[in-house]
Amino acid sequence: MDIFKITERSFAMDDEVWAHHANPWSVWTRYTTLPLIIIAIWSRVWLGWWFILPLAAALLWTWYNPRIFPKPDTTNNWASKATFGERVWLNRDKVAIPQHHKVVPHVLTIVSIIGMVFVIWGVAVLAIWPTLFGTALVYLGKLWFCDRMVWLYEDMKDADPQYQSWLY
Repeated sequence: MDIFKITERSFAMDDEVWAHHANPWSVWTRYTTLPLIIIAIWSRVWLGWWFILPLAAALLWTWYNPRIFPKPDTTNNWASKATFGERVWLNRDKVAIPQHHKVVPHVLTIVSIIGMVFVIWGVAVLAIWPTLFGTALVYLGKLWFCDRMVWLYEDMKDADPQYQSWLY
């Protein structure tokens, strides 16, 4: 079971969607999704079952975000390279990646998962400290993961003609 590939499939990420997601606006606004979901679920206190509407909107935004922005004018930036690195990572069973890139993404994903456990706990019991702590862990793991993906892309951009074509 590869959680990375399951996530990609659940978001229906094809080459066209990845090209749009390489827009830095898509990458940076994607960081709004977790707070929107947390606020939507927390709003059950004020809205009752109507909280489903803001939750549905937050989930729709999560799915739609990689599609809404146009392809970037240039991909020579950190955010675009982070998305390219994710694609290289997802393709690691077809094009081998260097050994020094194989472990850390898994560790950082575990950090994010631990953070999500705190977020879920905090939102379930309406406790602010586990919610904020968990959110911080999720973002720490994800931002560090993205930075590792930039490094991976830089190391791998000449390994495959498709990887080279993403940079313009």
